[in-house]
Amino acid sequence: MSAFETATRFFHNCETLQGWDACKALVAEGASFAAQCEPLVDVHTVEGYVNWWTAVGGGPLVGCRYVLNASGWDESSRTALFFGTLHAAHTGEGGPVPPTGKATVADYVYALRMDTDGRVAHMTKVWNAPWSLRELGWG
Repeated sequence: MSAFETATRFFHNCETLQGWDACKALVAEGASFAAQCEPLVDVHTVEGYVNWWTAVGGGPLVGCRYVLNASGWDESSRTALFFGTLHAAHTGEGGPVPPTGKATVADYVYALRMDTDGRVAHMTKVWNAPWSLRELGWG
């Protein structure tokens, strides 16, 4: 499997809330994570992000779905990009407030840098969290 195929599988496994067990073989040990958004300020590993998203997507945002708008691969930097749109509503239990029933349609990007073994070594998520949280009635 090519590094881009691995990255693509990781993206879909993560976004379909399959959890860390479905993602860990695709990720290098200790792979780092970064995002410049408040909900993820304390998340520093890819494993931590996958666990966070599985809990949020399967809890307060139960029934959420995504659309993959575009993806690409840059061989020189060994980086895969995935541009998606999240469709979600706060109908499940959990979150900072009781279920609001409010919805968000949020664009986001995963940037996955792959190691020489073809596994995810670093992930950056680009997401306008304040916008989404306001739409959900969380802020």
